[in-house]
Amino acid sequence: MGPVPIYTGGGDRGETGLFGGGRVSKDDLRVEAYGAVDELNAFLGLVRATGLPGELDALIARIQDSLFVLGADLATPPDATVRADRVVRLEAGAAKALEPEIDRLDAVLPPLRTFILPGGSPAGAALHLARTVCRRAERRVVTLSRRSGVSPEAIVYLNRLSDLLFVIARSANAQAGIPEAPWSPR
Repeated sequence: MGPVPIYTGGGDRGETGLFGGGRVSKDDLRVEAYGAVDELNAFLGLVRATGLPGELDALIARIQDSLFVLGADLATPPDATVRADRVVRLEAGAAKALEPEIDRLDAVLPPLRTFILPGGSPAGAALHLARTVCRRAERRVVTLSRRSGVSPEAIVYLNRLSDLLFVIARSANAQAGIPEAPWSPR
């Protein structure tokens, strides 16, 4: 296999090719959904560049791998026949596999008694922002699911992932020795 070209000109008219064949507008709901997942993945790369502790960095790297799978899954309509045998789909139980990580990290954090404001260390603040990007990706996938086929696991995965990113943000702040700022209504 030769090098993959960086540009093809195929999208110059505002369309893009789906992995399973066919072309759609670049503002198609499917493109919006996998684009939001791609944005989350890129943002997690930025989070990793802030210098996370080793265990958190490794966890984020595994999440990034899963997001590539989810992006490919979303980029391939369920009825695709072209290259359908080469599509890696998000496995059933992918969301459930995040729960032990949430529980493990949360077990050593102080219990929440109020809402907290996003922020803290550079890594913690970036992780809080990544959580909101994850929620946006989830909303895009939910919208797509109402109009086209989407693996139910995709929605559950993004929902659970936003919970995990919240706990990772808290953990990063705790490991940096930066206290959380409680929200207090006026």
